[in-house]
Amino acid sequence: MCNMTKQSILLVNLGTPDSATPAGVKAFLRPFLSDPRVVSIPRLFWLPLLNGVILPLRCKRVAKAYQSIWFDDGSPLLHYSLLQQKALSAIFNDAGQDVQVELAMTYGERSINNAIAKLQQAGAEHIVVLPLFPQYSSTTTAPVFDQVANYLQATIDVPSVSLVKHYHNNAAYIEALALSVERHWADKGRAEKLLLSYHGIPKFLVEKGDIYADHCVETTALLCARLGLAEDEVVHCYQSRFGKAEWLQPYTNETLVKLAASGTKSLDLIAPAFAVDCLETLEEMAIENKAVFVDAGGEDYRFIACLNDDEAHVRALHAVASEYLR
Repeated sequence: MCNMTKQSILLVNLGTPDSATPAGVKAFLRPFLSDPRVVSIPRLFWLPLLNGVILPLRCKRVAKAYQSIWFDDGSPLLHYSLLQQKALSAIFNDAGQDVQVELAMTYGERSINNAIAKLQQAGAEHIVVLPLFPQYSSTTTAPVFDQVANYLQATIDVPSVSLVKHYHNNAAYIEALALSVERHWADKGRAEKLLLSYHGIPKFLVEKGDIYADHCVETTALLCARLGLAEDEVVHCYQSRFGKAEWLQPYTNETLVKLAASGTKSLDLIAPAFAVDCLETLEEMAIENKAVFVDAGGEDYRFIACLNDDEAHVRALHAVASEYLR
């Protein structure tokens, strides 16, 4: 055991279906949408509705959406997450640091429990848990912490654990975002406006104390300052609303219509809250949102890919994680 890794990094993303089929989607969505952190409706009402109505109706449609963006080796989220894991491991190795990097998902395959157990079996005594959600939310980061705590509670030999709550204002992360925008501009030219679209959350969660919206606003401000953008060159909004409750506003789809109606012809869109490309970015943002903008009178809509395994991004993750190593 003395030669095994003593320190380790656990990267955690949300999760993904293991196949682009209705059955694969159902196996992923059921635990995801059953989590009270994600949907806080009383269980007695929500679970029968979820299992009896929502899943049967949604799974076929969602599976079709996944099929439109599926890679040969699986989902984009898993594909890019594995590349991130590999690249981050390489940075530690090149620096002569004996740090094992493992990947887990909050829901679906590659469970957090199995990942921590694997790290412990490899001799890890200190684990840095790094959720790949730059902006903290009780709907994304907190479920990771819940599962880590549940695992530790059932463990005899509890390792030392550091939890990375957020990195929304980390200088290396902001720089990685800025470089991705600048590369896009160098390749395709600069649109009239840069639209920053974040995944939304219900407004009542913010009213209860969720700091996600504040983090999103700060990320936007820091990125725009780094890029030297004026206020009228930037649009900040939220997407992926689920259900009928009021979510963080302005909504991305409504914003796209208003921009087109007001005469904006070209847009660049970036999604700072997503560490890797996934269904929401490749299908909803890149395809659906483009159709909304063009149908409303816009002409040129360009989606800027997520940071994925970009070198500057992986080095940012290295910088964030390294702050918690001992």
